[in-house]
Amino acid sequence: MTDGKDVADWWRTAIIDMEPGRIHLRGHPVQDLIGTTGFAEMIWLMVMGEQITGPRASLFEAALVAAVDHGPQAPSIAAARMAATCGVGLQSAMATGLNMLGDVHGGAGEQAVALYQVALDAGTDSLPQTLDTWRTAHGRYLPGFGHRFHKPVDPRAPRLLALVDDASGQGAVSGDYARIARAIEAHLARERGKPVPMNIDGATAVIYAELGCPAPLARGFFGLSRSVGLLAHAWEQTQQGGRNKGPTPPAYRWTYDAGE
Repeated sequence: MTDGKDVADWWRTAIIDMEPGRIHLRGHPVQDLIGTTGFAEMIWLMVMGEQITGPRASLFEAALVAAVDHGPQAPSIAAARMAATCGVGLQSAMATGLNMLGDVHGGAGEQAVALYQVALDAGTDSLPQTLDTWRTAHGRYLPGFGHRFHKPVDPRAPRLLALVDDASGQGAVSGDYARIARAIEAHLARERGKPVPMNIDGATAVIYAELGCPAPLARGFFGLSRSVGLLAHAWEQTQQGGRNKGPTPPAYRWTYDAGE
C-alpha cells in the first residue's frame, strides 16, 4: 500500500492547483483573473510564473501582435489553409501549420536572442569578431536580419524598436538589447554596402530579451502569436471552400527529374 503520493507526484506543477469548486493559476484564484487580466498578461503569468504590468506588458503584447500573420506564402499559413480543404477541423488545420515552425521558419527569434546575448557579453568593440565566430558555428545568415520580401525595411521592426525605446526611457527595460541589435544592423549595412534590415524575428527577439525571456521561449511565443494567423486563415479557407487544395493550381505541374 502507498499513500498515493507516488501517483500525485508523477506530475508536479507550480502552474495550477485545483479541486472541486476551486481553480488557482499561479496562486491566483481564476475568478480574480477573469475580467481583470488581459490575454497577453495571462500568457506571461502562466509561462513565466509572475505578473507583468505597465510598459513591460505593453511591450510583450506588441511583440505578440506583430507576428500574427505573414500571408499564404508563409509555409505555416499555407499548410493550415491546405489542411482546411482536406476535411479536418480547425484545430487540426492550426496544428498542421504550427508543426511547420522549425529552425528555419519560426526559429530565428530564438536564435536571435542567443546571438544578442553573445554579442552583448562580448561588447560592441568586439562585434566583428563575434559575428565571424557566430557564422563559423552557425552559417552565414544572421538570425533576425534580412528579409526576402520586405526591402529595404520590415515595417514591423522600427515600430517595435521605438516601443522598446519608450519603455527604456521609462526604466521598464534596459535598452541594452535594442542597442546591440542596432549595432549588428549597422555593421551588416557597412559590410554589405546596402541596408540589411532587422526583420520581425530580430525585433521581437529584442523585446523578449529585454523582458528577460530565455531564448527558447522566443520561439514558443512566436508560435502562440502565429496561431492567431493560423486560425484566421484556416477559418477563411473553410468559408471559401475548396477540396484538397495543393500548393499550386491544378494546371501547374512539377518538374520531373528523370535523372541520368
